[in-house]
Amino acid sequence: MSDDVFKTGSAIQCDSGSAVESAAPAWMAVFSLTMGVFGLLTAEYLPASLLTPMATDLGVSEALAGQAVTVTAVVALFAGLLVPKLTRGLDRRAVLLAFTILMIMSNLLVALSSSLAVLLAMRILLGIALGGFWSMAAAVAMRLVPAWLVPRALSIIFSGIAVGTVVSVPLGSYLGGLYGWRSAFVAAAAVGGLTLVFQLFTLPRMAPRKMAHTASVLELLRRPGIGFGMMGCVLAHTGQYALFTYIRPALESVAHVDVPGLSLMLLGFGAANFVGTLLSGWLMERSLRATLVVMPALVGGAALAMILLPVQGTGLMLLVALWGLAFGGVPVAWSSWVARAVPDQAEAAGGMVVASVQSSIASGAALGGVVFGLGGVTGVFIVAGAVMLLAAFVIALKVQVELPRHGAVADAASGF
Repeated sequence: MSDDVFKTGSAIQCDSGSAVESAAPAWMAVFSLTMGVFGLLTAEYLPASLLTPMATDLGVSEALAGQAVTVTAVVALFAGLLVPKLTRGLDRRAVLLAFTILMIMSNLLVALSSSLAVLLAMRILLGIALGGFWSMAAAVAMRLVPAWLVPRALSIIFSGIAVGTVVSVPLGSYLGGLYGWRSAFVAAAAVGGLTLVFQLFTLPRMAPRKMAHTASVLELLRRPGIGFGMMGCVLAHTGQYALFTYIRPALESVAHVDVPGLSLMLLGFGAANFVGTLLSGWLMERSLRATLVVMPALVGGAALAMILLPVQGTGLMLLVALWGLAFGGVPVAWSSWVARAVPDQAEAAGGMVVASVQSSIASGAALGGVVFGLGGVTGVFIVAGAVMLLAAFVIALKVQVELPRHGAVADAASGF
């Protein structure tokens, strides 16, 4: 699909083969989705800051309590693949509102849970909402704004990831210390309630489109250029999560950063990540290819410099901030790429990206664990940094931004 087709304000075929009209961008609806992302990410990561009091209250080990995060991630992986197909006959507005309701229910029922089994069951609801939302994010953005504004809309939506990641841990610790761990989940449910009200007033109706066929992941991977694209996506996220899992040991053992300094650097990482998410929208409007290549290359370079160069203090803080800034654009860039590469199956392709990212989180943590056991944190940063540079290399050589036209998209584009 040519870049001119992607940037034009005219109608193109998306999701179903029916034309998407060029209308005024629904920015309030986009912001309501950002609120949803913030609520989902905050809820997903809350257990990480509350493991000790949760485990004590429920009478289990911290390792078992930590499975509250694992269950959510695993369910999100499968939900991302299944939800687009199971909900294809429903109004997308109703589906998005249902995800927000599931998030509220999950948080409230977790706060009321009396055992670990009940808590884990309630986290399944959050996983469904999380995976379902990510699978639909790009497709919904394509219906809320004209095609040439999709990268900007996605960068705004995904900025909720950075804010949720930064806020969830300190919010959970603060509320848990004052009022007990259950209060943090009640607060997350309240955030979900506000999000639901805002979405009720701002999300337009998005009637389901008649689709002759919803493609499977294997069918999508057989399309020209998609396989290499997903390889680049997996490499970039695997390297990132191998690095991020060991950021604290790296700063403490290699750079000898104390606890106050560590907190400040992690705050800087989160703030830079938020800026990078927003900046990526501007960059992608100019060159999606450059964004896909440069972002992982910067992460890899920053990680290797942290370990191999004699940097301390301000220099180290700048490298951590550069890392956060660069990775902020990676999830947005891949969602934008899949929206451009597979516009006729955007939701199914979004589910494929969700599954790739979730599996990359697991494989990245596993890779980091193996390398950490063999070569310590220095080995982790060298290997994972090299994986990020390899990702940039593969993307630069193999990933196509302008893919061959397929099916309904070709029919729509033929008039330009």
